Amino acid sequence: MNLAQTLANRYLKENKPQVNVGDTVRVNVKVTEGTRERVQAFDGTVIAKKHGGISETITVRRVTYGVGCEKVFPLHSPNIVSIETIRKGKVRRAKLYYLRDRVGKAAKVKERL
Repeated sequence: MNLAQTLANRYLKENKPQVNVGDTVRVNVKVTEGTRERVQAFDGTVIAKKHGGISETITVRRVTYGVGCEKVFPLHSPNIVSIETIRKGKVRRAKLYYLRDRVGKAAKVKERL
């Protein structure tokens, strides 16, 4: 292995969360405000997974008060405390960008039983 792969393997998380596109997840993130540090949760639907290895990311979308908000989370970041799967989604696509244009019940993903 070359030096870049060796460094990347050192920072990989051992127990990577099992997250798929369409799942509803709760991402707990460390937030630093001045000298204080706290954990903040972000609930939403995973609409995309990208890359692999140390640079693997997921895009999580949620709608609050009628405004859509998307965040991209690096899976192997030390600021990510945990990722919990709330619901499994039944989808047939790798990217769910079409949910951005949907409103109300049309923006929901069916649950996989």
